[in-house]
Amino acid sequence: SPHVANRRRPGRGFGGDGGGTSQPTPVACDARSDSAQSIAPPGSAAARGRRMPQSGCGAPVRRSSRLSSGAAGAIPTGVVEVREPPPGSPMRQNAHLPASQAAAAGSGSVGGCVADQGGAQRAMWLLRHLANGYRLICQFKCTEAITQFQHLPPAHYQTGWVLTQVGRAYFEMVQYPEALRVFEQAQSCEPHRLAGMELHSTILWHLKKEVVLCYLAKRAVELDRNSPYTCCVIGNCFSLQKEHDTALKFFQRAIQLQPDMAYAYTLSGHEHSAKDDFEKAMSCYRSAIRIDERHYNAWYGLGNIYYRQEKFDFAEHHLRKALAINPCSSPLFCYLGMALHANQKTMQALEMLTNAIAIDPKNPLARFQKAQVLISMDQYDSALVELKQLVEVAPKEGSVYFVLGKVYKKLGQQGKAMVSLTRALDLSPKDSQQIKAALLNLEREDNADDDEEL
Repeated sequence: SPHVANRRRPGRGFGGDGGGTSQPTPVACDARSDSAQSIAPPGSAAARGRRMPQSGCGAPVRRSSRLSSGAAGAIPTGVVEVREPPPGSPMRQNAHLPASQAAAAGSGSVGGCVADQGGAQRAMWLLRHLANGYRLICQFKCTEAITQFQHLPPAHYQTGWVLTQVGRAYFEMVQYPEALRVFEQAQSCEPHRLAGMELHSTILWHLKKEVVLCYLAKRAVELDRNSPYTCCVIGNCFSLQKEHDTALKFFQRAIQLQPDMAYAYTLSGHEHSAKDDFEKAMSCYRSAIRIDERHYNAWYGLGNIYYRQEKFDFAEHHLRKALAINPCSSPLFCYLGMALHANQKTMQALEMLTNAIAIDPKNPLARFQKAQVLISMDQYDSALVELKQLVEVAPKEGSVYFVLGKVYKKLGQQGKAMVSLTRALDLSPKDSQQIKAALLNLEREDNADDDEEL
């Protein structure tokens, strides 16, 4: 549920019960008297000790002390006093309109009080747009949600809650730079806001911005060190520094502070998975699903563990569950394609990887895995196209040049294969043995071809 800061209840309008500025009570003089009744000035002896004479109107009526009987400014008998409405009231605002339009604008008046129906309609329009945007976010229709929020007036768009929802939409679409920009804008609008910092810290974790993440953790501690959001931020900070045990302590503390926080369970599962403690990781993911069955991150975590355990059927099932919840995630399509390829479902895997690239053309893992699937299908030309595009996206990945060298070798382009393998050896020294073996095999084949020619 959204944490809305400083939400105000709409006002009930002008006045106490019905709203609107109360008009003065019409004052009618006694029909049996020849002149208006006079009221003694305040503070006089008559005002302090003499009762008002009774007239046919019933109870005595208090009038302005400025009026006196027989004076030049007195109100004649039978004339009702009319006062100018106060500045800023609906009556003053409609004074320039014709009588028919003014009556229509003041049709909400009850007992002389005018209700500001225009303000109520604007409030309902605003609430409708906010609720519709939040509904789209919950349905993971992220692009539509962003458009819905952007249609809000600037005064309402530039608020912490709205910007947090927009940043969350970009986060779900794995557009981390744009999501980071929006979250920073939300922090500048509401520096005291803690809700949403857990996603903000996760974005910094993915972007490997260690210094910025440490500063965010420091700010969160200064705001409230006992907040579950603060604990998640600190846990992500330690996780980025590979201190998984310390990160787990803070994630567990977040769970203690807010037992129904599914994301804290998921982050704990990620840390256990990084330590290869799969049993505890699966327990955390299942706890997150029990709290929120639409928490797709936990479904993905279970699918990833089953994939690493080579239980590809289970991995496919859980990844499909995650993808059914969030169909706009390119990584989910990618991991499902990897699970299908490992389970010998090549055509389905190729379809999923193609969908992942369509959602995010800059997803390097999706292109790399698609090239691997094409190589397994002996479609080397198509694989070469994917690898060349991948080199432009990730020019410093040694594994990409290694696979590229193997494809060039299959296509009979020995010179380009040698160049690609040498480049892979420079970028990935840890895989030097495998790359050197490929280079030796390539040299032997070249020597064999030379011998055949001789």
